[in-house]
Amino acid sequence: MNINRPPKNTIETKITLKERFDALRNLPAFFKLVWQTNRWMTAVNALLRIARSAMPLGLLYIGKLIIDKVVTISHEPVKDMTQLWELVGLEFALAILTDALSRAITLMDSLLGDLFSNHTSVKIMAHAATLDLDQFEDSVFYDKLERARQQTVGRTILLSQVMSQVQDLITMGFLAVGLMTFNPWLIVLLLIAIIPAFLGESYFNDRSYALTRGQTPERRELDYIRYLGASDETAKEVKIFDLSGFIINRFKQLSDKFYADNKRLAINRSLWGTFFAMLGSIGYYGAYVVIIVRAVQGSVTIGELAFLAGSFRQLRALLEGILTRFTAVSQGAIYLRDFFEFFEIEPKIKLSANALPFPKTIQQGFTFEDVGFRYINSERWANRHLNFTLYPGEKLALVGENGAGKTTLVKLLSRLYDPTEGRILLDGIDLREYDLASLRLNVGIIFQDYLRYQMSFAQNIAVGKISEQGNRPLIENSARQSLADVLAAKLPAGYNQQLGKRFADGVELSGGEWQKVALARAYMRDAQLLILDEPTSALDARAEYNVFERFAELTKGRSAVLISHRFSTVRMADRILVLEKGELIEIGSHEELLLKGGRYAELFDLQAAGYR
Repeated sequence: MNINRPPKNTIETKITLKERFDALRNLPAFFKLVWQTNRWMTAVNALLRIARSAMPLGLLYIGKLIIDKVVTISHEPVKDMTQLWELVGLEFALAILTDALSRAITLMDSLLGDLFSNHTSVKIMAHAATLDLDQFEDSVFYDKLERARQQTVGRTILLSQVMSQVQDLITMGFLAVGLMTFNPWLIVLLLIAIIPAFLGESYFNDRSYALTRGQTPERRELDYIRYLGASDETAKEVKIFDLSGFIINRFKQLSDKFYADNKRLAINRSLWGTFFAMLGSIGYYGAYVVIIVRAVQGSVTIGELAFLAGSFRQLRALLEGILTRFTAVSQGAIYLRDFFEFFEIEPKIKLSANALPFPKTIQQGFTFEDVGFRYINSERWANRHLNFTLYPGEKLALVGENGAGKTTLVKLLSRLYDPTEGRILLDGIDLREYDLASLRLNVGIIFQDYLRYQMSFAQNIAVGKISEQGNRPLIENSARQSLADVLAAKLPAGYNQQLGKRFADGVELSGGEWQKVALARAYMRDAQLLILDEPTSALDARAEYNVFERFAELTKGRSAVLISHRFSTVRMADRILVLEKGELIEIGSHEELLLKGGRYAELFDLQAAGYR
């Protein structure tokens, strides 16, 4: 990411009314997810809303009866208040029930929303786990992933909005029947007053969606810059290089641009919203005048006047809410497209229908046949024309300058990537034909950029084979093999010690200490192939030599691949494979390559000269 680049123009896409209605097709799949989240809670929520939708009509009608009863009693010589108080009591009961239903719906929305957020977050993590490593290295994919993540929380609001929409439509049906029996033209007047506000709200929601979608890449950059400016992992370099001013300026540049864009849209929305609300008020009071005139003429009773005026007022509010909410619902449905698009992404590494189990004992080894690999959206080959065999029990070292393709090669070997061209055979069978889980279980690999988990010492080792996290003897044995057991003995809580400073009582380790913990992960598996991709770079030369010497001893009879820039370590391998610009240029033992006097001998002499 280049945080020096100037802000680009926001990408805005006009969303048509047809696209809005088309987006509603996402709602059935959305509610299927909601139903899967909690069936009982979803059903109860729906029933509560149906009951709540009938309350406004009931309250208005009881109010009408009360007013008419008061007028009648006022003209009677004998004031019998019994029926009046019964009506008041009934209205009071309906008011209490209405409030209880509203609170129950709010509670259900909150609980169901939290469950839905958790459910969809799990689905995103589960689907992400099935995707290929090189997909995570693609910026377009990351934008989709980020938008999908945003929907896990934002779509809980959509759930409430759609349910409220249905509830209000039912309420409108009740109220509209009463209003239309009095004067159907009032409904027409209501629509004329509301439609401009609906179109205006729709327009500004379109602009808001386009603005948010166009800002996704820069929003990710903003989050990254915020992390750089205030993180325990970056604080050291930020201080030593005095980067805070540079980071703050870039943050302000982006955040000020976002604020200006949002401010301009918010002001326009507010001004036009005021105008459209005024049109709605004119329509309402026009209808109110008609009702009052009819009441004065004696065509309706005072109670009917209150009922009709209240019905019209509530219909106006409901219709305005429904039309306004329609833009929000269709907006949410459009965002759902981002959510479901993420689940449409499929891994390129396909599992074979009749996958073979990994061999109990490797017989012939791994053979690369003209293997080449190219990353997504890259024209440069990371590896190409690789032809060699890693034999059973052989220790193979990979040598080459940075960017030579060493890490890509071991990712191909462990099937984190599939070759773009050529094939990799295991015992004469294409690696794609083997069960992927079985393959990964039999390949132990530790990368240079291993994760430092903010977990306990034991858990940090157990991630090497998480199914054995409760197997303390295996964890302790793995620690002994990586020489991390001495470190555990020094920690206050031993293997239960929290590592890292993110949580209370955590202890931070040095780079070398972390690497011993990471190496223990490789020993958690009884793997037939172990790969160490420069995981000991933070150790000094002697410590690294001791680790690899122990590694060679512990991996007797098993294949291993080592990547290291130190030739004192590399020479311990049975054979050394030299890479340059992704291609194999030399392969042989340390002595054979020195006698050859090629690239390996040149690199060896350069490093040896530094120690003279």
